[in-house]
Amino acid sequence: MLDIKFIKNNPSLVKENLKKRFQKEKIPWVEEIIKGYDNSIKIKKELDESRHKRNIISEEINLLKKQGKDISNKVKEIKDIPHRISALEENYNHLQKNIKDKVHNLPNILDKSVPLGENEQKNKVIKKVGAIKKPKFAVKNHADFASSLNLLDIEKASKVAGARFYYLKNDLVKLNQALLNFALDFLSKKKFTLIQPPYMLNKKSLSGAITFSTFEDTIYKIDNEDLYLIGTAEHAINAYHIDEVIDEKSLPLRYAGISPCFRKEAGAHGKDTKGIFRVHQFEKVEQFVFCTPAQAEKEFNLLLKNVSDIYKALKLPFRLMFLCSGDTGSVASKTIDLEAWFPAQKVYRELASCSSCTDYQARRSNSKFNSKNKETKYLYTLNSTAIPTARTIACILENYQQKDGSLKIPQVLQKYVGRKIIKSIKK
Repeated sequence: MLDIKFIKNNPSLVKENLKKRFQKEKIPWVEEIIKGYDNSIKIKKELDESRHKRNIISEEINLLKKQGKDISNKVKEIKDIPHRISALEENYNHLQKNIKDKVHNLPNILDKSVPLGENEQKNKVIKKVGAIKKPKFAVKNHADFASSLNLLDIEKASKVAGARFYYLKNDLVKLNQALLNFALDFLSKKKFTLIQPPYMLNKKSLSGAITFSTFEDTIYKIDNEDLYLIGTAEHAINAYHIDEVIDEKSLPLRYAGISPCFRKEAGAHGKDTKGIFRVHQFEKVEQFVFCTPAQAEKEFNLLLKNVSDIYKALKLPFRLMFLCSGDTGSVASKTIDLEAWFPAQKVYRELASCSSCTDYQARRSNSKFNSKNKETKYLYTLNSTAIPTARTIACILENYQQKDGSLKIPQVLQKYVGRKIIKSIKK
């Protein structure tokens, strides 16, 4: 979240940021937050003074009692103070909740480099990698192709779990694990700390990573528990240093998280219903960094290079897309997506996102560091996908299918899968 003092001192900048993000309905919030904050300070002062006065008079009454003197005047004087304190507390708590709700739902300040635009049509291509090959045969959709090799069963999954679930079968299970192991080995060599987090988080921990009201419809809630299934390891790793102060000498802290991801995919009804591109459950390796503000740009470039190198190694054609202001998530100050080529659809599709979140998440999670001048400051956080298995498998199935109906395994994955070619297996 944004620092309320920053909002108070930079109202024009915050309003301009809302315009860039096409969230003009929130512009009035800025003045409401500032007014509420100023009023809360006044009420807090009155509250403290009333409590102090109550304590002083209480001490005086106790002293008069010990001396055997009349306390009636003092009792009259203190009589209405508890009611005043109660009214002030109620007003103060109401103001604080109203301020907190608005501040928590203001988006991060966009980086100056972010291209302006309202939707994905204004996203900017910054780089293309790998040549798009034109196969001499009709490329099948990944779902049809996988089913033809007895590697995927969506029909039975829909019977037992509903739409957007799937059974992986035979060597596709190995390919799924191969992608995870390849990404973990890659990041381990880069000295990232491997981490497998809890698959559920309580609301406080989850709220540190996301704007809860925005994502509430996309995450699964455990009934009668203060627990939610994670949508990505990013959320759990962000919570790893909640309420902590880290020594600057140990920064940056780089993590490679592996976890399943659970998502309702709300708002995606009727889109990508066939196959495993947009599903409720998949595995992913996620990169996450805690660092100082001065280290953030270097770390962002490192995360982006890592995910780019991973897909270069897989030899999948891709492009990097700089998300425009209206398409950038509220937590991020900037995001670059990696979109890979799907030949059956003849289109680039998003596989990974790399984001810088400045101190937005750290403020929510109260994660800080001790700087060299002994001043305590909020950490900066950055995250990037390394590999999402389902979407990457879908991409491999379309890019590596052969004319004879078999699937060639990307060379870097062959040692993990144990074979070079996957052919049809009898059902």
